[in-house]
Order: sequence, then C-alpha cells, then structure tokens
Amino acid sequence: MARLQHSAAEALHDILRDGQTLAVGGFGLSGIPADLIEAVRDSGVQDLTIVSNNMGIDGKGLGILIEAGQVRKVIASYVGENKLFAEQYLSGRLEVEFTPQGTLAERLRAGGAGIPAFYTRTGVGTLVAEGKPLEEFDGVTYVRERGIVADVALVHAHTADTDGNLIYRYTARNFNPLVATAGKVTIAEAEVIVQPGELDPNHIVTPGVYVQRLVQASNRTKDIEQRTVRPRAAVPA
Repeated sequence: MARLQHSAAEALHDILRDGQTLAVGGFGLSGIPADLIEAVRDSGVQDLTIVSNNMGIDGKGLGILIEAGQVRKVIASYVGENKLFAEQYLSGRLEVEFTPQGTLAERLRAGGAGIPAFYTRTGVGTLVAEGKPLEEFDGVTYVRERGIVADVALVHAHTADTDGNLIYRYTARNFNPLVATAGKVTIAEAEVIVQPGELDPNHIVTPGVYVQRLVQASNRTKDIEQRTVRPRAAVPA
C-alpha cells in the first residue's frame, strides 16, 4: 500500500542515492512529476542516469537536473529542445543513449513486466543496433533490446487514492503508466487524492500495488514547450 507523504522532499529523502537510474514520466513539460523533479534537484544527488522520453527545456522539467550537473547519462528518444543538454553532450560531459520512441516505451513496459529483453525491427541497419545482438525470424532481421528496470520511478497522475491507485489525463498517460511499473520503487505525485473506494475500478490505469509512496502535487502553472496559437477571429460589432 502506498504511503502518503507530506511533501515531495519527504517522499524521496531516504530513497535517492548517487549513481541511481531514475525513470521519469511525462512528455517534455507535459504530464511530468515537476514537484518530484525539483525535490531530486534539491537533494543534491549526483551521477544519475535519467530514463525519459526527453529532457524538457533549459531551466524547466528535467532540464533543471542537467543545469545542476547531476546527470551522467540520459536514455531518451528526443532531446532537441534543450541547449545545455546539447552543449554537455558535445563536450563529452554527458553520455546519451538515443532510443526510438516506441522502443523506449516497450523497454519500460518490458522491464515492468519482468521481460529482460525483446526483439524489434526498429533500428536494424542503423547506429541504434550497433553492438546489439541480431536475430533472424521468418527471413527478417531483428535487433535485441533490453528491458529497463529503474532504481526509482517518478510519475505524475491526475487522480489517486491513498492506496496508490492512479488515473492519468491527456499527455500524462503517454509515458507515466509505463514508468510507474518499471521502478523498483515508484513514487507518484497526484493533483487530486481521494479515499479508497472513491475511484471507479474500471478507470484505474496503474494499480496501487506498483506505487510505494504518494504525495499531493502542488497547484502550479503547466508549462508548454512551444505555444502555438492561431489569430483570434474578429468579433462582430
């Protein structure tokens, strides 16, 4: 059963260690566990490997861990919005393992399901497959990819009950459910927390058995990496 914590810092204080692998849910700045990410920064842990779809932008999201110099390696599918990330990578300060987005999702799912490895056609014949075992099935070549099991998984949910059952909304549902199952220890922040029995079991995405700790998410502005709007239509007089 998940234990409700008073703050993100309290939820992480005896969990984080230097050199850990952290899987982090969300998609850029959307649906990310922002409070938990800030608590990781404030903890001062170093030499981290971060597994996430991407690293946010400079000064926001996972970008604040890059800024603080706490990250040694990143496993991600996209990093194009973060200039400091690019600078650290090109200077050799940051190790990067690029993984196709669908493969990254499956690696997290496999890790959570206890599947150590799987085969996929994606990446065969490219740098993605370099150094990895290849196998032929039905005349087609596949590359073997390892499942990902993180030391700590950090996720953001919209609604949770105090048993740790989670419901997601919108973009937060893309990677958070996969990350939630892939951690040895999973910590969730939720915008709304209710009592057991108040959630419709048919709507629960992540069962509470996967979640060890839970914290109330702060009420904050939800950032967007690139806001695009169309001109406002003229209003008749």
